[in-house]
Amino acid sequence: MLILHIMASRALGGAETYSTDVILSLQRAGIRQCVVMAKDAPRYQELKDAGITLAPGVLAVPFRPLQKLLLRRLLKKMQPDIVHCWLRRAAGIVSPAESQRRPVIGWFGGYYDPRHFKSCSQFVGVTQDIVAHMIKNGVAPANAAFIPTFPDIAPLPPVDRSQFATPKEARILLTLSRLHPKKGLDSLLTALRDLPECYLWMAGDGPLRRTLENQAGTLGVIDRVRFLGWRTDRAALLRAADICLLPSRYEPFGTVILEAWAAGTPLIACNSAGPAAHIRDGDNGLLVPVDDAAGLAQAVRQLLQDEDLRRRLVAQGFATYTQSYTREAVTQQWLALYRRLRTARAPDTTQ
Repeated sequence: MLILHIMASRALGGAETYSTDVILSLQRAGIRQCVVMAKDAPRYQELKDAGITLAPGVLAVPFRPLQKLLLRRLLKKMQPDIVHCWLRRAAGIVSPAESQRRPVIGWFGGYYDPRHFKSCSQFVGVTQDIVAHMIKNGVAPANAAFIPTFPDIAPLPPVDRSQFATPKEARILLTLSRLHPKKGLDSLLTALRDLPECYLWMAGDGPLRRTLENQAGTLGVIDRVRFLGWRTDRAALLRAADICLLPSRYEPFGTVILEAWAAGTPLIACNSAGPAAHIRDGDNGLLVPVDDAAGLAQAVRQLLQDEDLRRRLVAQGFATYTQSYTREAVTQQWLALYRRLRTARAPDTTQ
């Protein structure tokens, strides 16, 4: 079986990270793959070093019609069993006629409009609610599948807090996200003003960094905020933190939930769609209303003061993770889907 993946984004976000993790896991499972990805994509070299066939030429030109032509030539040459489009931009360079030759998967990491995935014949959502959204918007139930994400948690020791100029006695709050308005980080900075014993580590980059720095200065908390940039040692950061926070205003799922559960770090999130669907308040995490800085500060105080609560959240979070969201479990779901699609419709390779 040969899978041709298309990841057209050059960003370094959750979708890009997860798609690469899936591809690497499939490689370890013995699946032949070819990946259409730009040479300047953040994890291109990692895939190359793993021995995966890469096809950067398709995206080396900015002109969309030429990208489509180059992709058609690549498909004719490679003859993959399945084409897997990660996100809308990937689906946009695949001809709608391609799904008549072989299954074409469109991956939904959020509540996307299926009309932007006209080239796809199969659809995968990362939550049950996203799958319901697909079906509500015209996708046939038989063509919609649910496969969750999984966290990539390496066996790393806690990062040394001294490298971020954080006192030994400080309580560490950690966020792992793009610095984007939808992530609610401005609300978290407001909450930090009422948590004088806490330092905030923000791991991630994005368009809001300068704005957040200015806000932290205005609030008088800049001396307790550390902007870490994009990090590849998320497990080490989580194991050093007292609490992981996900204050998003909008979050279809949030792989950081799984990362915190897997690392054994207590989690507090705002009750946007994804967290509210997966976190049981008071059991495997705490939920607070969106944009409620006072409520967020109160939840942090409650968790720092209640050792029994912290232990329960950690234990139940890890149990939830091991039951459904390990790398091995999710990889097996992808393999099962690929095999089912290949068996259901052997490709017509006439071009």
